[in-house]
Amino acid sequence: MFFSSVATVTAMDIFLFLLVHIVARVFCYSSGSVEESCDDLKPHHSGWSPETSLAPFTVTTDRDTYTSGEEVTVYLRAVGSTPFIGFILQAREVGKPFTVGSFGLKTEAAQLLSCHQRLNTAVSHTSNINKTFIQVSWKSEGLAHTDPVHFQASFVQNYKKFWINVTSSMLKPLKTVNISRAGCSVSKVCFSEPANCDPTVSTDCFFMSAMMLSDSNTTIHYEMTGPSNGYISFGFSHDEIMGNDDIYICIISSESQVLLQRAFSTGRITPQAFPLGNVSDVRTSVQDSIISCSFTSTNTIYIQGSPRINEAYHIMFAHGPSTNGKIQYHAHRFVSAQKIDISRPQEVRKSGQPQIIKAHGALMLTAWMTMGTLGFIVARFLKGMTKEKKLCGKDLWFLVHVGVMSVTIAATVVAFILSFSHVKAWSYKAHSVLGCLVMILSALQAIMAVLRCGPKHPQRFLFNWAHAINGVVIKSLAVTAIFTGLKEIDSSLNNWLMKVMGGFVGWDLLFYIFFEIQSKLSFSIGNLGSDMMAVALPISTYFLGNCTFLVTLLVGIGMS
Repeated sequence: MFFSSVATVTAMDIFLFLLVHIVARVFCYSSGSVEESCDDLKPHHSGWSPETSLAPFTVTTDRDTYTSGEEVTVYLRAVGSTPFIGFILQAREVGKPFTVGSFGLKTEAAQLLSCHQRLNTAVSHTSNINKTFIQVSWKSEGLAHTDPVHFQASFVQNYKKFWINVTSSMLKPLKTVNISRAGCSVSKVCFSEPANCDPTVSTDCFFMSAMMLSDSNTTIHYEMTGPSNGYISFGFSHDEIMGNDDIYICIISSESQVLLQRAFSTGRITPQAFPLGNVSDVRTSVQDSIISCSFTSTNTIYIQGSPRINEAYHIMFAHGPSTNGKIQYHAHRFVSAQKIDISRPQEVRKSGQPQIIKAHGALMLTAWMTMGTLGFIVARFLKGMTKEKKLCGKDLWFLVHVGVMSVTIAATVVAFILSFSHVKAWSYKAHSVLGCLVMILSALQAIMAVLRCGPKHPQRFLFNWAHAINGVVIKSLAVTAIFTGLKEIDSSLNNWLMKVMGGFVGWDLLFYIFFEIQSKLSFSIGNLGSDMMAVALPISTYFLGNCTFLVTLLVGIGMS
């Protein structure tokens, strides 16, 4: 009897213990408090093993790289219509068992867990309701950025059916690149455009530096940064012209990653790839179209077919577009005014524009913002005043118009020849394309004028309209070409050349509108006859302002 009672009590105790234990575990699992799964990510459902088939759930991220403190969005999804009721998610360095970083919540269907006594290092469900999508955030706080990271999750479809270690693609560490003017002229050579700009302050700053790390002058730490959607690069040359240059390129690859490349140019063609050589500690990044690279090199500079040691070089900086990880013709470049010994810390001064390019710009400005404008105004608004005045049997206004426009076209031809003789190659830059269009249409305008029909011919109106429309198109293209040309040479911090040109165009438009309105009224310029003062005052004011803008821009070009 005694033994029977003991046996009964023991059986009852065991039953109650198991009941409470199972209920507690079921309640714990449904609420998502599953810290005991932090190590192996297993749900620990007694008597059941994980599924070995492909999980109908995925873990994905919104990017494939990470940097310190940057928020990464992580998605848990059901592939088909099969929902999951529970999950646990962690971030781990690939090949290592411990959790890294910390999570943040973006849904009420998830909660944060603390694994290995570290806060917010895992995420789990809050209830056992069906789920097909969960979104959370993760930050790589405290990581040394040396190893790739992936996300691991386990999904529970029901108590008997679950999958463990469902893994996302790897997130590669993106090493941060901190480039600034600190140490310029003290410990490193610095070269920038605009002059003395700071890449930590200005997003329009193109900057490179070189700093010796050893007394033997063989170990150099380089930095370069600047805004570009393709690539930035710097190189060393014995002259200011591209060709026979040792170049380092920081380029956005077809996978949207930034790669460091080395190349050697042999003329005005695409530089040839060159082995990267003894380069270490490479750090690259691209953020908001700002490309940055830093690296340490023990390579000797390779010029004219052989390595050169302890020599002075011109430093070139160029940037431009890229296609499928290959550089295209640069959009802009600037060169040091003198050869530089990179073992001597200093601030490098940029070379000015070649005199031949300055002459090109001055001719185009004079041709299309002064001479061409005069020819247009004479033909459009001053016919009426001079219809009775002739010279050599021709209307005076016509002779002035032909003479001025002939000078304009001649200046355009000379400017075109000057620029082409300097570049010695075709360029697909906007300025070059626009300049060629201006040249072609100017030639067409002259041909039309020579072959025009007589004033009394019934089809004369066709020539008049074609001549006028082509003239407006040429002027518009020329002004646009001037803007793009000034943008290439305007290295001032406030871009004052571009602003003056904008004022120049505004002044032009203002007086064109004024003259057009006046010509439509009863006291228009064409009907003023002998009232010379009424015409002379606005014309004089216009050309005085026109010449003021022109002289200002010519001075700016000379200073560039």
